[in-house]
Amino acid sequence: SRLIGGAAMAVVVPRSFRLLDELEKGQKGEGAAGGTFGLEQADDITLSYWNGTLFGPPGTAFENRIYSLSLHCGPDYPDSAPKVKFNTRINMDCVDAKTGQIHTQKINVLTTWRREYTMETLLDYLRRAMMDGKNRKLPQPEEGACY
Repeated sequence: SRLIGGAAMAVVVPRSFRLLDELEKGQKGEGAAGGTFGLEQADDITLSYWNGTLFGPPGTAFENRIYSLSLHCGPDYPDSAPKVKFNTRINMDCVDAKTGQIHTQKINVLTTWRREYTMETLLDYLRRAMMDGKNRKLPQPEEGACY
């Protein structure tokens, strides 16, 4: 924020600039530790449809597995959280076992979403949830199974 006439003014970065910045970080591999993200289709000029990948953390039932996710950044992103769904079958308390949809109310980062959060924030949170005591030892579906 800057001071203009003695009042603090917040600079609001437009949605497209914000998403282009996230895309650049994702393409350079500067994204989430243990995960990656990028556009589903390179020619998506709306920057709305994204893919994410999470690598199962060591010492958990997810170890040595790769999980694919779909993220949708609607027109209100980053003021509103992206919609997120696992494409790869996973057994976690915050994921619908039939559809792969994330139970928003069980993911703190989604229920308390703030503009400064990013897709990287969300992927980091989901990977930490894999390491949480209630998830880390859950039996997992057959490797490579999809919704």
